[in-house]
Amino acid sequence: MSTHKRQETPLSSMSGYAAFGGGLLAIAAGALMLRGGTVLGILLVVLGVVVFAGLYMLQPNESAVLTLFGRYVGTDRSEGLRWAFPLYRKHKLSVRARNLNIQTLKVNDKRGNPVEIAAAVVWRVRDTAQAMFEVDSYERYVSVQAEAALRHLATQYAYDEGEDLAPGELTLRGGAADVAMALRTELTERFEAAGVETVDAKLTHLAYAPEIAQVMLRRQQAQAIISARAQIVRGAVGMVEEALKGLAERDIVELDTERKAAMVSNLLVVLCSDRETQPIVNTGTLYQ
Repeated sequence: MSTHKRQETPLSSMSGYAAFGGGLLAIAAGALMLRGGTVLGILLVVLGVVVFAGLYMLQPNESAVLTLFGRYVGTDRSEGLRWAFPLYRKHKLSVRARNLNIQTLKVNDKRGNPVEIAAAVVWRVRDTAQAMFEVDSYERYVSVQAEAALRHLATQYAYDEGEDLAPGELTLRGGAADVAMALRTELTERFEAAGVETVDAKLTHLAYAPEIAQVMLRRQQAQAIISARAQIVRGAVGMVEEALKGLAERDIVELDTERKAAMVSNLLVVLCSDRETQPIVNTGTLYQ
């Protein structure tokens, strides 16, 4: 079985304005001759009608795929009024950029968590012959393959960072630009069979599925609290270290190990507490 893909063949058509004028002239001359009862008049009228049958109009970024008795002849991308052999069948096909909005899909991410994801894809026909003859309906093909590509992409990445991921690993939420580029690359590969190219692709919606959204929100909040607490503790330890160092350098007070421990404990409580602390004046001593 042959695996050769049909490629677009450029076809040069004639200017339709000259053909239109010639056909109109032939019909007018034939009509005049018919008054005299000549057979040539009939032939001229028929010739004019045949010439008109070969006329067709192409808008900017529009093409005509021409076939003759089921055989592909070529593709005309010229603008304006054109003329080609009247027996050619002209299949008009737009090569303008088009938008495809992939509706929100529910897919499991790399961790197996259900997420909702949607995307917008900009695409256009690159090869008109492939689009017409290699797939049954290139628009339907693009729609199905785009949805399949988005589903596959969502399973390759986790929704967000976590301890189970390698440092710097790409995630759906944290690497939007890289994820969009990966989606565009996969779409380009999938659209190749239909002669379609991907102009742009971006995610338009990304969220946890409703059934786990609240749980994941609490998880994110817990991670944020832990991170903030760790930062506070690191800062507090640095401040305590500076305080002890400053007291020692200025020889303000001499502290033994137990007094240093008590001072460190008090400072850490003050610096790390999320509530206002009440000072207590100690007039006694640590030792009995």
